[in-house]
Amino acid sequence: MKRLVIFYSLDGNTKFIAENLAKELGADILELKPEKEIPKIEPIKHFWGGKQVVLKETPRLKKYNINLADYDTLIIGTPVWAYNFSSPIRTFLKENKIKNKKIILFCTNKGFKGKTFENLRNELKDNEIIAQTEFQNVLENPEENIKKLHDFLKKLLQF
Repeated sequence: MKRLVIFYSLDGNTKFIAENLAKELGADILELKPEKEIPKIEPIKHFWGGKQVVLKETPRLKKYNINLADYDTLIIGTPVWAYNFSSPIRTFLKENKIKNKKIILFCTNKGFKGKTFENLRNELKDNEIIAQTEFQNVLENPEENIKKLHDFLKKLLQF
């Protein structure tokens, strides 16, 4: 079984989880990067990220070279923006009509995931969603989140 971790990260929280997941699962990894990144300055990043999500914008991504047909399982990670998944993930899903895959979802947030998983499930309805989990305050509590990641993987690998 070949696995691919696909993620977008603005502040490093989602990247931290994605890299640890890929390492633990022996998975390949794909970091999505917009051609034009939103500013990381508070509160500007919340305004621009939220605007992109609310308007369902699809920012242009830097080129990536991946063949999804090579993978059985996709692990998709996103930060939560405006209680939803990030716009670079929306772009990726729009560019790649994903079907008949096993999907694992994760998100990172500061306290509330909103409809992130519900909306991702709707976008990925032609697939089997086998698990989902959220991680909160990742870089503020890395040890706690690594423990949560290991607990999640123990449950996941029992299937």
